[in-house]
Amino acid sequence: MRTAPLKRDQITEWQRLRALLWPDLPAAQHRREMVDILSDLEFNAVFVAVGRDRKLHGFLEASIRMTAEGCLPGPIGYIEAWFVEPRHRRKGVGAGLMKKAEAWATSRGCKDMASDAEIENEGGRQAHQSLGYQEVARLAHFRKSLREREAVRQPAARLGPD
Repeated sequence: MRTAPLKRDQITEWQRLRALLWPDLPAAQHRREMVDILSDLEFNAVFVAVGRDRKLHGFLEASIRMTAEGCLPGPIGYIEAWFVEPRHRRKGVGAGLMKKAEAWATSRGCKDMASDAEIENEGGRQAHQSLGYQEVARLAHFRKSLREREAVRQPAARLGPD
C-alpha cells in the first residue's frame, strides 16, 4: 500500500471513504467540507492510502491550528480525520498516513501534532497511543438550543400600539 497526497482524480474515492467514517453526514455536507479543505492547501492536507488495485483504502485529513489541547500555542499540526478500511487495519496503513501528515506539519514549522477521538472510540484511542500520541484531556461537549427561547421572546417584542 502506497501513501501519498490526494490527487484530483481520487476525490470520488475520498468521498466514499468519508461516508464510511461519517455515514450520517449528508453527501452535500461532505462535498462542502471537501471543497473547503481543498480551497486552502496552505493550511490543509489530505493523504491517501492507495492499494495495488489503485483504489483508496484509507485517508487522513490534516490542518494547521494555532492551539490544541496539551500543546503550546501553534502552529500545530492537527489530525482532523483518519480512517482506514477495516480489512486493511493493523497492517501499517494508518501509521503510513500519520507519518505523511507529521512530515507535512513539520515542513510547515509545527513542533507538535495533535488529534482527538471520541471517548468511546477505544480502537481509535489505541491506534493513536500505538503511534506515540499521549492522551492529554477528556472533554464533554454541551449544547442548548436557543430557538425555543427566541420563539417565546418574539411575541413579547411585538406588543405595543399598532
